[in-house]
Amino acid sequence: MGRFDGKVLFVSGAARGQGRAHAVRFAQEGADVIAVDACTNHAGLEYAMATDDDLAETVRLVEAAGGRIVARKADVRSQEQLDAAVAEGLSEFGRIDVVLANAGVFTMAESSWQLTEDQWKTTLDIDLSGVWRTCKAAIPSMIEGKRGGAIVLTATSNGYRAEQGHGAYNAAKLGVVALMRAFAGELGQYDIRVNTVHPSIVRTNMMWNDMLVPLLCPGETTATISQDEYYDSLRSLHLLPHGSVEPTDISEVMLFLASDAGRFITASEFFVDEGYIRKVG
Repeated sequence: MGRFDGKVLFVSGAARGQGRAHAVRFAQEGADVIAVDACTNHAGLEYAMATDDDLAETVRLVEAAGGRIVARKADVRSQEQLDAAVAEGLSEFGRIDVVLANAGVFTMAESSWQLTEDQWKTTLDIDLSGVWRTCKAAIPSMIEGKRGGAIVLTATSNGYRAEQGHGAYNAAKLGVVALMRAFAGELGQYDIRVNTVHPSIVRTNMMWNDMLVPLLCPGETTATISQDEYYDSLRSLHLLPHGSVEPTDISEVMLFLASDAGRFITASEFFVDEGYIRKVG
């Protein structure tokens, strides 16, 4: 018996990284999965987004884990696309019990006032408005089902200390915290719990690319340093002696919050950041 036998997960940004890890881990625990990803590049971003092949691989991995999955291309900037994916998932599985609003992008400049209009708009529209749209697509069916449920929004540990150059990302992700609190206040009466999870450095394409590697490891690129060497060099950012966490480390927290073990937790922020926000110097 899995912790999520008979339950259905709706997850955004599922084609790779954290979203894929969440889809597979919940499937291993018995959940059926509704998975969406835009699978397209966006204006203002300096690294490549997931592809159709990436989403197909998520499907393969979920099915290999014993799960059923409805996977569709849907951009979190489009309510119509999200609504259509949710409608198809509900037609197939009949319910939604857990929402993981995970889709997100990262932009930066030398200073936040030097961000371009495209960088600002794309980041806010995906990282904040996209979270709202994802929840908006799923919440009515959760209320109608009268079974309660859990919504977990992917935030970040950035923005809790003074940082440089990624004001759009920080503004969006801290906006997600405010959105979480609003949803928690509104949905508590339906026994639907809403929380945020705040990673620091996770081994995904968002952190491993030629925009960020030279910034965090000066003089290096993805061609001159291995991933292990790169992430190991980031240990000094954290209290714990590790430079990064795996996507599955975040999945385990998602599982806890969405399971019966977290049934009395709502309106809370959970940091999986190795002490990043408490690190001094």
